[in-house]
Amino acid sequence: MKLSRVGIVGAGQLGRMLALAGYPLGINCVFLDRSAAAPAAQVAPILTGDLEDPAQLAALAACSDVLTFDWENISGKALAPLEKLTKVRPPRAALEVSQDRIAEKALFSKLRIPVAAHAALDSKEQLIGAIHKLGLPGVLKTRRLGYDGKGQFVLRDRTQIDKAWAAIGGPGLIYEKFQEFSREVSIVGARSAAGQTVFYPLSANSHGGGILLYSLAPFANPGLERSARTYLKRVMNALAYVGVLTMEFFVVKGRLVANEMAPRVHNSGHWTIEGCVTSQFENHLRAICDLPLGSTRALGHTAMINFLGKMPDRERLLAIDGLAFHDYGKEPRPGRKLGHCTILKSRVMERNLALADALKLIQWRPIP
Repeated sequence: MKLSRVGIVGAGQLGRMLALAGYPLGINCVFLDRSAAAPAAQVAPILTGDLEDPAQLAALAACSDVLTFDWENISGKALAPLEKLTKVRPPRAALEVSQDRIAEKALFSKLRIPVAAHAALDSKEQLIGAIHKLGLPGVLKTRRLGYDGKGQFVLRDRTQIDKAWAAIGGPGLIYEKFQEFSREVSIVGARSAAGQTVFYPLSANSHGGGILLYSLAPFANPGLERSARTYLKRVMNALAYVGVLTMEFFVVKGRLVANEMAPRVHNSGHWTIEGCVTSQFENHLRAICDLPLGSTRALGHTAMINFLGKMPDRERLLAIDGLAFHDYGKEPRPGRKLGHCTILKSRVMERNLALADALKLIQWRPIP
């Protein structure tokens, strides 16, 4: 059966880039989002309504050969009825595991993937006990719905317990031993329903306030890349995964410690649009539409820079040789991802020099 109609829950910038990657393949996307002004609505048809509205989800499924999502906080319960109407890819189990940090770490541990020491907790007394057991510094996080640094508090001494609890305290938390890492890296891969897998080179990621600022790829470390591929493949196979999956790691004393996974195309993989033979967006569509997966070979040395809160001067950035500019069509507000640029060069030094020039022209406006 030819799969060429893709329904996407969520119409943000990830969905927008999926739709743009689909057109050359003869794949057409339709979206469901709360707002008709969402980024993907500028490039493809959209249904409007709550993302968990049963009627709208059923309408989306009815006009789709396969359904996917660019927003990972939709509940598995909302998606479950759609499995009788169309294919849902990635599988609901992957979405549900990724939504709970305890379940996610339990899966990683079961698959022999290193994770930070951690404890689940629901009260301030349990937090005090976790600190006593695991030590300081540590990170208090919500188990669910945390992303881009939201729902997190770093504790460096006991005097911060009350402040941390006042900030995010309540049931459904996790305390993790802080990782003294040298790098944050991520790996993006894709798996088809037939079990074909491909992996992109590692990227090294730099964050500010928990939000990705820029990524450099490929991050050349054969040992770490082998480990990352092994770990990602274990997760893919365990979940019978179909689509693009991303795992983020801390590099701690020369080894990888898994932080989290994302069952979708990922911000740290945006560099693949210009930087690889086949982008993560195209390979996600290929995977969920039962098409052969494309080459993930890097075309050079790439930097990807997010535009956060404020769009930079397009004309000045485009004067940099090898720079590609992406505007998501969003209204600016502090901390919001408005676009990104990619720099592709044949040599590392050339890329780094161009990156330095670009960073001088970009101002990040974080959430106050």
